[in-house]
Amino acid sequence: MERVVERFIQYAKEYTTSDPESTTYPSTERQVDFMKKLEKELKEIGLREVERDKFGYVTATIPANGIENAPVVGFIAHVDTSPDFSGENVNPQIIENYDGGVVQLKNGVEINPKSFPEILNYKGQPVITADGTTLLGADDKAGVAEIVTAAEILLQNEKFKHGKIRVAFTPDEEIGKGTDYFDVKKFGADFAYTLDGGEIGELEFENFNAAAAKITVNGQSVHPGAAKNKMVNALLVAQKIIAMLPPTQRPEHTEKYEGFYHLLSLTGNVEKAEMQYLIRDHDSDKFEKKKKLLTEIVQIINLELGKKRIELEIKDQYYNMRQKIEPVMHIIDIAERAMKQAGVVPKIKAIRGGTDGARLSYDGLPCPNIFAGGHNFHGPFEFVPVPSMLKSVEVILNIAQLVGKLN
Repeated sequence: MERVVERFIQYAKEYTTSDPESTTYPSTERQVDFMKKLEKELKEIGLREVERDKFGYVTATIPANGIENAPVVGFIAHVDTSPDFSGENVNPQIIENYDGGVVQLKNGVEINPKSFPEILNYKGQPVITADGTTLLGADDKAGVAEIVTAAEILLQNEKFKHGKIRVAFTPDEEIGKGTDYFDVKKFGADFAYTLDGGEIGELEFENFNAAAAKITVNGQSVHPGAAKNKMVNALLVAQKIIAMLPPTQRPEHTEKYEGFYHLLSLTGNVEKAEMQYLIRDHDSDKFEKKKKLLTEIVQIINLELGKKRIELEIKDQYYNMRQKIEPVMHIIDIAERAMKQAGVVPKIKAIRGGTDGARLSYDGLPCPNIFAGGHNFHGPFEFVPVPSMLKSVEVILNIAQLVGKLN
């Protein structure tokens, strides 16, 4: 079981950040480099049908042990880390016995219980952090390490009786492209679980409906000394769009089932400005209304300007998996039971984000999400308690055996 820590630290040091501006798939060659190493490791520990396809996906099989007619269950995790913060030269460190105080990292970064009170839940436990200069990458290399470790245990211990199991590792999840080319039929699982959740006990089968909006503002640059009634400052037009969206519907003011508009980037000058927005809501009707409101704001400002200076492109990214999971709720029951067997209290909650499982569920592979153990993803304050990772491995082992009993 302890191999999961060794693996995670090894994986975390691999530079696998995805790139939303890339036109290749996977978006970065560094992900391919890691996938090659992962492919080699899976073969070395004895998995069968190990394959890395032209899109970078690594898939493999844990053969059935004593049970031939059970449903095929899959376990999935993504290898890329978020481009929101540096994932290069990650230096993981283990705090062997967290004392409940402030964790001091480099560059004045600190994980302070006043700001991150959840860390107090792990007082007395070994906790892994980065060094303050990068993110840690527990999202989702903790999930990768847990699946590989569970696979090794299942292969080496005859006492675990289970049916055929499939595993998969995907690129580019963090930029919303993780399953663009995933072949659900070839994968061959009846259902699966992503190991991409946060704190211990998380079990999720609801997520945001998600869209990305690209807004281009074409201004009119004139020398400021002669600009009266002539200049159209693209940056100020962009600012007006921001002001017309409801300020209470920003990420920093929302929680639980509340959706939001997230201004991801704003670049430009007087002549031209570009904005990237993320639109999120669990409720499909509210999701559609959010997209409609942004469209109407753009139309109104274009009318005021007397010319179509603003271009808006909205693309749906993924949808709430709930409606695909509800007809097969027994797979949630299995995960709940597996957690309870491991002494873990299930915490069923909605994801304030998305996972590969959301899109896979719509592609015909029901795929809820379970905890990998980390906290504060996408930044230098990230940490993962070691016991949480160990329990995640145990839950995978329990699910494998429970699914085997469905034959």
